[in-house]
Amino acid sequence: MSKAKKGLQAVATLEASKGVLSLIVGLGLHMLAGENLHLIISDLVAHLHLNPANYVTHMLLQESQSISSSNITLVEIGAFAYAAIRFIEAYGLWHGMVWTEWFAFISGTIYLPFEIYEMIVNFNVLSVGVFAINVAVVWYMYTILKSQRELHKQALNETQVSEE
Repeated sequence: MSKAKKGLQAVATLEASKGVLSLIVGLGLHMLAGENLHLIISDLVAHLHLNPANYVTHMLLQESQSISSSNITLVEIGAFAYAAIRFIEAYGLWHGMVWTEWFAFISGTIYLPFEIYEMIVNFNVLSVGVFAINVAVVWYMYTILKSQRELHKQALNETQVSEE
């Protein structure tokens, strides 16, 4: 197996992992549909002996009152759609489909400004790690696409020379 194929399969595995995580979130939200989310969170806070006066706990309790089941349904649909996109991308990368290489490059690049903003606002190991992984994937996809373009140019030049 070539080095490029192994790299694409590694990126495919990462994308499939994102899809699985999104699917788990979507299924978790589906299980909460129709439930009183505020009551569930209040029970969880009491069970874990968290201080309701704590800023984060208080905000969580306060915000949980404004979440409706239609909002949960919208996020659930978004999670399932995101999972489907990631699974399609993973399949395409695993099987060497060029369009998914472009898709991975473009979708990874789109997230970079948001990840930079997140590092500025909330600098921690997680934000730096996510940014570093995404930069590595974008750079790798760029090198794959660039090498394919050079091979295509070389093939065109050889075709033109043989026609003369």
